[in-house]
Amino acid sequence: MLLVAARSAAQGRMAGLMTQVGISAGTLVHALILALGLSQLFLAVPYAYDTVRYLGAAYLIFLAWQAIRGPENAAANSAPITDLSLLVIFRQGLITNLLNPKVALFFLALFPQFLDPEKGLIGLQVMLLATLFVAIDFAVHGVLIWIAGSVKSFSTGRRNLKKYSGYFLGFVFTGLAARLVLDEKR
Repeated sequence: MLLVAARSAAQGRMAGLMTQVGISAGTLVHALILALGLSQLFLAVPYAYDTVRYLGAAYLIFLAWQAIRGPENAAANSAPITDLSLLVIFRQGLITNLLNPKVALFFLALFPQFLDPEKGLIGLQVMLLATLFVAIDFAVHGVLIWIAGSVKSFSTGRRNLKKYSGYFLGFVFTGLAARLVLDEKR
């Protein structure tokens, strides 16, 4: 939620929306992995969980560095501001979610109580629950994107706010990375 809000505030509503679409795609991939029974790997092999967690944190630090070093924050600041393409923003949301093993563990903890083998294929039930989860998540984040995107609209034409939005986004990425690394609970 913080990532979507920060992206919307720093780069506008469309950037926030594409981040959310990427995160939602990642959520559906996690659900597919659960439906295939592969999420159990995180419970059986703690090193797999830690490996994905550290890769996710490293990726977030990379994104933080890019946000801070972006064209908006260049020392000369004479070059025109160029936003990331929507495909790049989508990809960042997707990879950020895929490298977050807590999504898989969340599904492992939440979904089994709603699954019933007598009602049909478990994999299909998992995907149905995940689709419902994504729809609710999209609705909640849609409001957040709209509100946070107002910050970007407000900052249009204000050079200092544009300059600091990259720092803000970098700070959020760094905070998310730190949380991923420091949170040992599974």
